[in-house]
Amino acid sequence: MASTYLPDKRSAPDTGRPPPLPAAAGRTRRRVLHWLTAVGFQVPALVLFGTLVLLPMLFALYAAFFRWGGFGMPEDFIGGDNFTRLFQDPVFLGDLWRCLVLVGLSLLLQLPFALALAVALNQRIRGRAVYRMLFFAPYILSEAITGVLFSMIFAPDDGLADHLLGAVGLDGIGGQWFADPSTVMATLFLVMTWKYFGFHMMLYLAGLQSIPAELTEAALIDGAGPWQRFRSVTLPLLAPTLRISVFLSVIGSIQLFDLVWIVTAGGPDHHSETMAVTMFQYGFKRYQVGYASAISVVIFGISLVFALAYQRFVLRRDLEGATTTMRGGGS
Repeated sequence: MASTYLPDKRSAPDTGRPPPLPAAAGRTRRRVLHWLTAVGFQVPALVLFGTLVLLPMLFALYAAFFRWGGFGMPEDFIGGDNFTRLFQDPVFLGDLWRCLVLVGLSLLLQLPFALALAVALNQRIRGRAVYRMLFFAPYILSEAITGVLFSMIFAPDDGLADHLLGAVGLDGIGGQWFADPSTVMATLFLVMTWKYFGFHMMLYLAGLQSIPAELTEAALIDGAGPWQRFRSVTLPLLAPTLRISVFLSVIGSIQLFDLVWIVTAGGPDHHSETMAVTMFQYGFKRYQVGYASAISVVIFGISLVFALAYQRFVLRRDLEGATTTMRGGGS
């Protein structure tokens, strides 16, 4: 009997892995996984932002149209009366004027002072690291500590400032400081400058150190003096940093609250009050939360309009350069 040859039909070993997907299906799967991963990282941040920022902002806008004391839900709808009252309130109009004064003083005095120190500390001088640390140290202190400290320094007749002036024969210059309507804003601005100039100085130092030394050396070889080098080389290349510094300074002046509240609480007789302090007074002291919400909406509106206009007309070139660089890097 002839035997018949049968091929060995042993099956391939089972590795436990799924069969490979086609190339198109694999790309789709990877895209879906990347998208789900991105959403998974963003959802917690979006939930926190919506809960702690977006919803309170929308509720403040809603409450601004009610006469509401902060208890229960707003029910006494009064339309735009809070906003009408707001722009007829001499205290709030004074807040707007004081905001403009602080912005002007910051741009004309505080930022140039910080820039001058940054240029000086960018030179090769002995101990410049120590000077940088000392000048930046006030910014590290909290506003509460700064406020308490200067409340003691400028205490009427018994503060350190009056004692120092008396020791050098200038006791007639001292006086009420924060208690005098004619000197409170100047004294408050002095405290603000001491607190915040170090932050802007460090910004300028970072910008100065990013300027190639070859450009300054080339101008020096061409015979340019210190002022010419600063005006023609340093200042134009530092312009993006200056624009960011101005933006932060203006926004900070618009929203200034904690330092003023701790030092003067808006006094004497509203002469140092800011928009944020007025909002706090009405919302948490007088329980006129609807009116305080209207103030908060105006503060937000002013900040938003300024930010958009500044981005459109001042930061446009910087943003276009950043966008171009990002697109170029991805190509």
